[in-house]
Amino acid sequence: MITELKPIEWLKHAVTHPFEGFEDMRWKKAGSLKIAFSIVFLLFISQIAEERLYGFQFYIPYDKIFNIVPFIMKSFVIFAAWTIGNRAVCTFLDGEGTLRNICIYSAYALVPYVAQSFINTLLSHFLIRDEYVFMESIRIIGVCWTLLLLFSAVKSVHQYSFARTISAVVFTVAAMFIMLFLLVLFMSLIQQIYLFISTVYMEITYRLRS
Repeated sequence: MITELKPIEWLKHAVTHPFEGFEDMRWKKAGSLKIAFSIVFLLFISQIAEERLYGFQFYIPYDKIFNIVPFIMKSFVIFAAWTIGNRAVCTFLDGEGTLRNICIYSAYALVPYVAQSFINTLLSHFLIRDEYVFMESIRIIGVCWTLLLLFSAVKSVHQYSFARTISAVVFTVAAMFIMLFLLVLFMSLIQQIYLFISTVYMEITYRLRS
């Protein structure tokens, strides 16, 4: 029987008990949005660390100018797309999870992935290339653990069966691709409008000066 736990203890319980951790959280109505947002922020930092702080014997970034947009896309945007997409899909699949719980449970599930990113970034400064197998093992464990937690999170938050959970995950990923595709189109449209206005402005300015 799970007694009352502190928010950080619920996080540890969910991560270390992939099959019953989220179920316990659901029945106890546990979970913290502050911790969830902190985890997503750490995901953002870990993406930057992997790209810019990795040991030179394993990876050398070729771009000389730091651009923060790709890291925002790979962390905040993708997480938001997963959360919103899952909520939208599971509304049609009679899911019981709220947007708040989907956000919390999904963020908690990211902990192993974020942890392996920081661990491998640190190890890349101490290990040699022949020892890369250890880093790859940590990466595989972290990714697989996170995938297992995500599956368990969807299953628990919506109270689905195993088969319905698989369907929900597949449809959620499809919804993410659609949303990201529309986002890219929208950003492209905004860029084209900006270039058009900028060109017109420069042309008018040139005409007025001549």
